[in-house]
Amino acid sequence: MDANSDTDHTHTEEHTENTNHSHHHGAGGDDDHDHNHTHHAHDVGTLGVAIFTVSSSRSLTDDAAGDAIVAAFESAGHTIITREIVDDDVHRIQSVVETAVSDADTDIVVTTGGTGITPDDVTIEAVSDQYDKSLPGFGELFRRRSEAEIGTRVLGTRATAGIIDAVPVFCLPGSENAATLGSTELIVPEAPHLAGLATRDET
Repeated sequence: MDANSDTDHTHTEEHTENTNHSHHHGAGGDDDHDHNHTHHAHDVGTLGVAIFTVSSSRSLTDDAAGDAIVAAFESAGHTIITREIVDDDVHRIQSVVETAVSDADTDIVVTTGGTGITPDDVTIEAVSDQYDKSLPGFGELFRRRSEAEIGTRVLGTRATAGIIDAVPVFCLPGSENAATLGSTELIVPEAPHLAGLATRDET
């Protein structure tokens, strides 16, 4: 499915989140707070991000949604580890996500596209089956934010998130505006905290 066809948003707000903790996948990261047990003590400072655009028609030179996600993370000082175009195929999507989360440099995975309700929208089916824990609040908040822009069409948006092998994974719709809204307003502000919590007890 065309990665831009999931939903239509009109988001222009910029994000200026900044973090100053050191990056370390598989552990909580260094604590720069005055107290060692503050709410954000385990935040990961510089995230390694894997981005997958699910589409059978797009390319990296024609991927506005992927570009928006890259811009959101890079503007906050994070690093893009992997970026790929992935066909609308359950096994292929599962394969690239599994490879990403098994990479020690990857702290966050974001997919865009394939979250609608047409027969070839299979991202949610592919990824949610792999969740060790689900994060229902992400989809709920994304749809709440989207409703003001697309109205009741939000019913067709199945954005979701969960934890796979201690790595937070977010699935966004394929439009540029949806990718911008989701990454800039929701994922980037909370990703360092979620990544740190997901690996807090690992040594």
